[in-house]
Amino acid sequence: MVARMGRPVSDNPKDFMLRVRLDKETLEQLDECCEAEQLSRSEVVRKGIKEQHGRIKK
Repeated sequence: MVARMGRPVSDNPKDFMLRVRLDKETLEQLDECCEAEQLSRSEVVRKGIKEQHGRIKK
């Protein structure tokens, strides 16, 4: 049996792409958050969405 090549299948695939328009100040704030948390832009955005969602569900 031959091993499969490529990335392993994810348990939670990220199938959807979202484009947003940001002003320079907001982008700089996002990048500061990324640097401080050592996360990618996508991870910071996902984290922010979860925080906001948690607030509205209380």
